[in-house]
Amino acid sequence: MGYTIAEKILMARAGAKNVQPGDIVTVEPDRVMSHDNTAFIIKKFLQTGYTEPWNKEKLTIIFDHCVPATNPAHKQNHDEARAFAKEHNLPYFYDDKAGVCHQVMMEEGLVLPGSLTVGCDSHSTLYGAMNCLGIPINRTEMAGIWATGKIWLKVPETIKIVLEGELQEGVFAKDIILHLLSILRADGATYKVLEFTGSTVSTMSMGSRMTLANMAVELGGKAGVFPFDEKTKAYLTGRTDAPYEPVESDTDAHYCETVTVDVSQLEPQVSCPHTVDNVKPISEVVGKEVQQAYLGSCTNGRLEDLQAAAAVLKGKKVADTVRLVVYPASAKVKEEAIAAGVIKELEEAGAEIRTNSCGPCFGAVDATLGDHDVCISSSNRNFCGRMGSAKSFVYLASPAVVAASAIAGKIADPREVSQ
Repeated sequence: MGYTIAEKILMARAGAKNVQPGDIVTVEPDRVMSHDNTAFIIKKFLQTGYTEPWNKEKLTIIFDHCVPATNPAHKQNHDEARAFAKEHNLPYFYDDKAGVCHQVMMEEGLVLPGSLTVGCDSHSTLYGAMNCLGIPINRTEMAGIWATGKIWLKVPETIKIVLEGELQEGVFAKDIILHLLSILRADGATYKVLEFTGSTVSTMSMGSRMTLANMAVELGGKAGVFPFDEKTKAYLTGRTDAPYEPVESDTDAHYCETVTVDVSQLEPQVSCPHTVDNVKPISEVVGKEVQQAYLGSCTNGRLEDLQAAAAVLKGKKVADTVRLVVYPASAKVKEEAIAAGVIKELEEAGAEIRTNSCGPCFGAVDATLGDHDVCISSSNRNFCGRMGSAKSFVYLASPAVVAASAIAGKIADPREVSQ
């Protein structure tokens, strides 16, 4: 019996001759990442009795959740992490202007094919777009890795996701992952890996792959992984000189389940409050009034996402009753969007361009929702109260749907607004 991508990566890191789902392995990650939660990790790390991190070259710290700091507690957390990074001369410390942690990790070439990267953020599954096993862990587990360089993991089962066909105009990767949520539900892949394959994958941009891998965790997934191909290689070109070894599943690898989707049949999808798997075709949701539209996050804040929104907004204006806030996923994304004229198009339509950060997705900064406010968002979660008031409502959709809804003042199909 052969092995899946996830099994091969864990087997190599554990130094084992074979592994099976359910096995417990002790591994050393190739890279670890933390963000604004680093101050807590520092405290736990020092409580272990260690004073020097196990491998400074493998530590990455990126501020993004509470940027800019909006209260003294956030500011203190940042300052404690800054002081630690300076004291230990950490080479991969990114302060509060770089952007969303996962986007920065990918842009900086810190995620490599065939590697194991663990992050103190639930959406660390995004790294799977790079043919990497990206696994989210908690802060205490991260402190343990800082001290010992090791963590134990259970080898997960793998679900094979086969995507076939060509997306219709106005339908995007976000619609695919929302549709998968409607099939598997929010717990359908609990502690399992989603391995994306099929003819559609070969045509997908790296950004689209990041969107799918990012939201694997919303299905309960331990990780979401993609095969290595020429697009993966091209993305890495110029970002790193570090050697890497891509991994592919064996032809006789075992999958606990196979889900096949003909994406050509999809229309835009919308995740309705207050659970991510409450997904409906947009035809069943159009007309719901919105007060805020949010474009950004680690799911859909990349250049291609801003371009998709700008294409819908071109020559039109955001409704007077709607606030459209745009949070580019990184400083580099914003620079590229400015150079391409995308930022200008968004601003001319009435969008507000904000900080390169998670923005309101985490609910810790501005653009907070009040009682009964409705937000159409390109982010990944719509839990009750996540963006503000527990009496507010968040709908999840693609950047194109966000833009169309901002124009209409209500949830709208971008295929109709663009006509």
